[in-house]
Amino acid sequence: MGVIPTQRETVARLRGVPAHRSAGERTEEVRAVLPGSPLGPGSARALLRAALTRWSDLGLVDPGRLADDAVAAVSELVTNAVVHAGTEVELSCHLEDTGALVIEVTDHHPSRGPRENGADPPSETPEYGRGLRLVATLAESWGVTYRAGAKTVWARLPAGGGPAATGPEAYDGQRALDDGGLRVAEAMAPEPQRAEQDRDWLDRGALSFLAEASDLLAGQLDESLVAALTGQLIVPRLADWCAVWLEDESAGRWGSPRSGAAEATGAWHDVGGATWPRLARVWHTSENRVEDLRRALEKEPPRPRAGLCSGPEPYPWPRGALGPQGTDGTALAYRLIVGGRPLGTLVIGRCGLLGIPDAITGLVEDFSRRVALAIGAARRYAHQATISAVLQRGLLPGAVAEIPGLRSALVYEPCEKGGPSGDFYDLFPAGDGRWCFAVGDVQGKGPEAAVVIGLARPWLRLLAREGYRVADVLDRLNQLLLDDATEAADAAARALVAAGGRSVTSGDGPQTRFLSLLYGELSLFDGGVRCTLASAGHPLPLILGPDGHVSTAAHPQTLLGVIEDATYTSETVELRSGDSLLCVTDGVTERRSGSRQFDDGDGLARALSGCAGLSAELIAERIRRLVHEFGGGAPEDDLALLVLQAE
Repeated sequence: MGVIPTQRETVARLRGVPAHRSAGERTEEVRAVLPGSPLGPGSARALLRAALTRWSDLGLVDPGRLADDAVAAVSELVTNAVVHAGTEVELSCHLEDTGALVIEVTDHHPSRGPRENGADPPSETPEYGRGLRLVATLAESWGVTYRAGAKTVWARLPAGGGPAATGPEAYDGQRALDDGGLRVAEAMAPEPQRAEQDRDWLDRGALSFLAEASDLLAGQLDESLVAALTGQLIVPRLADWCAVWLEDESAGRWGSPRSGAAEATGAWHDVGGATWPRLARVWHTSENRVEDLRRALEKEPPRPRAGLCSGPEPYPWPRGALGPQGTDGTALAYRLIVGGRPLGTLVIGRCGLLGIPDAITGLVEDFSRRVALAIGAARRYAHQATISAVLQRGLLPGAVAEIPGLRSALVYEPCEKGGPSGDFYDLFPAGDGRWCFAVGDVQGKGPEAAVVIGLARPWLRLLAREGYRVADVLDRLNQLLLDDATEAADAAARALVAAGGRSVTSGDGPQTRFLSLLYGELSLFDGGVRCTLASAGHPLPLILGPDGHVSTAAHPQTLLGVIEDATYTSETVELRSGDSLLCVTDGVTERRSGSRQFDDGDGLARALSGCAGLSAELIAERIRRLVHEFGGGAPEDDLALLVLQAE
């Protein structure tokens, strides 16, 4: 018989008060709105742990087993909402006067309510399935409240929690997580046990296993590492061996034959010369058996039935690959599905004639959902990283121009590796014996900043090659930013928000995109290089003489894209033999160490003064190193610097 909630009603008795709680009851409470993504369950667990710690410090609750039970329950409820509703999830945790904890998880897809397992056809997986079984085991009561456009699943956990786990399985999961990586998986999946010991572990250890495995998997952004951790978590605790196949989504639905004749033979799609699905990872309790098992499994890729069913299906036992003690056993395949898209298959196997207990198959099914979520998240991250890297390469010059009589050196370090940066640079020939350079910084990062850079850099080149001088280029670029760039960046921001992303700017109206820019024109003359330049809201360039003297090469002016009809002016300096011009973005000058910034007290000028006698490349590298050493931690802003040195 399926898990039965204590109530099911369509309207709460008092607006804003759940039906299981009276209007006048006093509670301590935390609330949060979580994303309907694989990050949701982990965020929920972190929020609840912080709340329990705070309430414990206030003497309102003695966490004990309540903390473990609450974390497991909130993980199950939020995971079910993420997987099956796919909407934003509202989490509320109430601490009642009695010390009992009430957890409420609300989604906005009320038509997908919890169903009893018996109501589902045998070939389907219940939408909430064993997740609510676990919640019902931990909670003294639970229920579902329906409202217009929303559904709340709640559970009340007693103050003392359930009976404490005993024996070796009552491990400290958080301490294990702190060890990181595959060692965590090994700690969570120790030596294999069977029969009565299986049941003892499932009574309590399974709940902690699922919660901590979710945390571990959710933190991975590489699908190969997710597959590796999956095997490490399952073997040997839940199975003697396991394998993970991954699907290439660009190939369409893997397992779909190319023709009717192929259907009879189980043929597969070929993508880029490789056959899919791809066997990504194989684990066995004995490392000596892994390669033999891999070869056997590659000959028998899983062939799921038509339709999307993540429930366990029989899989052929790889008899000859497991040695004399592995001639008999049971293997099951779980399809990994997220959002109606199959991502691969998880196969587990247990040696012996006893088969795999239902409790283990149910636990692996819950675990496979978490694996699918982690793989889906890793693929989305990889997809976005690829797009960002391609976009980033398109926003920067393919090569920096070489200028006779002038050496150049460049350092460019985006804060977010692979993501569109707000900084850009350029150094290009403009014709008639002129070369132009630019170092700029757009307000914000991400797609909106990329749009502005994608417009500003070609405009700079076009205006320079049309013969416009430095001040005229800035005048026209300022007007273009006020017109076209703001409109284009706002369109990108709206598209990002509509796709479920987060814009770096806020507000309902159009957001002006500012641009700070250092732009200059170079021309050769007997004895050196003549440099005409202007700074629009940008850190001022510095000139280093051969004797170590440092001077400023421009004066500050207004940011581009701020003031209509702004007029800019330029200055001309001459770089003699051995003189070096340093141009940086605010990632250098505003690098922080506590309350101090790198350029406080002319810090950049002092650092540059110590570079006298060095080549352009060594000056750039030394400034980069000093900036990194100043902050200690990872940079919080993009960094770009350009050194031009007269030979």
